[in-house]
Formats: sequence, structure tokens, C-alpha cells
Amino acid sequence: MSSSTTESGARSRTRRAILAAAASTLARDRKATLADIAGAAQVGRSTLHRYFADRNELMAAAIVDSFRAVEDAVREAAIDQGPPLEAMRRLLTAMVDVGDRLAFLFGDPRVLEEFTDCFEPDMSVPTTTDLIRRGQDEGVFDRASSPEWIQHVIWAVTYTGWEAAEKGELPRHGVAATVIRTFENGMVA
Repeated sequence: MSSSTTESGARSRTRRAILAAAASTLARDRKATLADIAGAAQVGRSTLHRYFADRNELMAAAIVDSFRAVEDAVREAAIDQGPPLEAMRRLLTAMVDVGDRLAFLFGDPRVLEEFTDCFEPDMSVPTTTDLIRRGQDEGVFDRASSPEWIQHVIWAVTYTGWEAAEKGELPRHGVAATVIRTFENGMVA
């Protein structure tokens, strides 16, 4: 392996660590400083600034990275395959796994309002509403609720599970099961 490949790999790992730390730190504290984020990423502030000139540049990159993490989780959950209820369980588990990214993206509406143009979704990733519609067509999910309502319920229950774990009200290893049970008790036909 050449040194340029190693440097490139190290740079990539450092960048990913900074972006993950930014999303996680800002999900917990919207007023976190760049020094807080650098500390969470286990890099110096000067290192953070070599990757991101200022807070706005870091925020835009963290939003894009967080959306990509969510898209990757949905893609890996293969929600367009298998019975709708099993696909929904995989989706909910995947959403719990990226809970800090969701909390960062949707915990404060101003985050997305300020950075609306920085992300373009991957249209090849199956959508939650497609899964919901498929489940409604098969009589699995509540037909009296719109797919958009059910999607908001998914986000809310996932966020609530993440928040409960953050507060120590729910063990981290129990969040996915609790989120799934809550969803199924409210949205399954």
C-alpha cells in the first residue's frame, strides 16, 4: 500500500469521525462548540479546521453525511423485500441504529431550513412510504392512517426511543424492541 493511499484512508477516517461526532454531539446539544465536536471526534481543533473551515461548512457536511447514513441504513434494511411487517421491523431497527443522525437532522427544524440545498437524495433507495403503502395494500398496516402520518409516527417513536436511551430511561440494547412493539401496537391492522 502506498503512503498516499494510507494518507487518503487516514484522511477519510478522520473526516468520517468528525462528521459522526458532529451529528452525535449536536443531536445532544445544539449549542455545542467546535471544540466540543473536535473533542468528541478525538481530534484537535486545528485538525477539525483543516477539514472544515467554519461551523457552516461543518454543518452542511454533517447534514449530507447524516442523510447518507440514514439512506445506507434503509438500503441495508432491504425494506422492499419480504413481508411488509418483517421489512418494517428491519427498518425500525435500522432507524434506531442511526438514531443520533435522525435526532441531529430532525430534532431542530432550523437545521434543515438553513441548509436546504446541501443534500440530494438517492432516488434508488426504497422509501418508507412505499413500504407503508405496500403494507396497507396487503392489509398489514392501518389503512385509516395516511402513509405520511405513519411515517411521522415512525420518526417520532424512533426519536423517543433514542431520547429515552440518552436519558437512561431505557437500555440502549432494548430500544429497537421497544420501538417495534410500540409501532406494532399502534399501526398494525
